Amino acid sequence: MERENMPTTAHTSAGDPLLAAVRAGVTIYDLGRRLYAGMPQSPNHPAYTHTLPRRHGDRTRSDGGSAANDLILMGTHVGTHIDALAHVSQDGKLFGGADAAGACVGGLYPEHGVHTIVPMVCRGVLLDVPGALGLESCAPGYEITPADLDATVKHQGVEPAPGDVVLIRSGWGRHFADPDREVYIGAESGVPGVSEAGARWLAERGARAAGADTIAFERLAPGQGHSVLPAHRVLLVESGIYLIETMELDELARDGVHEFTFVLAPLPLFGATGSPVRPLALVSAHGREAPQG
Repeated sequence: MERENMPTTAHTSAGDPLLAAVRAGVTIYDLGRRLYAGMPQSPNHPAYTHTLPRRHGDRTRSDGGSAANDLILMGTHVGTHIDALAHVSQDGKLFGGADAAGACVGGLYPEHGVHTIVPMVCRGVLLDVPGALGLESCAPGYEITPADLDATVKHQGVEPAPGDVVLIRSGWGRHFADPDREVYIGAESGVPGVSEAGARWLAERGARAAGADTIAFERLAPGQGHSVLPAHRVLLVESGIYLIETMELDELARDGVHEFTFVLAPLPLFGATGSPVRPLALVSAHGREAPQG
């Protein structure tokens, strides 16, 4: 079920502002994490594994050419990924009041699956919470409150608007490459992020999607893991707002980029509850967001 029907037509005339921005120079920030075996992930999902069932030299053509092929196994909520509306239910209901059991047809979600998410080319806003609070990172288990979000908006001078993708930086992303992957997962320490009140703040501003540099988007209380996820309920089930998790947001914050053109396209996995993604932030050579046409 497409929550909103956004235009996807590309204009190629000589006067197109998107083409002009590309010619003038665009800085591309890669907001996706590298996928590799052993990376930190939620224990609720199948881990990423990669192998080569065919290697160079296993079979050689008559002209000396050879090829290598891959086999990948992973959950759709591993690494940087987007949650579809089929991912979370509350009291047996999905977004729009759909019956969660009835919405699943033959093991697929034809009306709520990730294939229904229209590719995003829109305004993106980074809310660098620790940057606004004068911190390197939010503390383990820290709840990012509406007051924190208001303070960040005031500090940055960039206000989220309806239809934007809003990215919340907690600073926790610096732990992603820690040799002990349990540090990033934070089951015992807790993980900073918004909870119910912060999620309602985002919903009230009409965000199209919300993302974070943490494994479950929202605050995880110390020692509680994924036992309760109220922000998922508020955003996915009550508001139809997609969630993007495990993002790389430190480079944007380092360069003071708080407004940009956001680009994301999920894999069209029919009926799936989520998809790996590689979101991008585009900024013109003059430090302003690239125009969108």
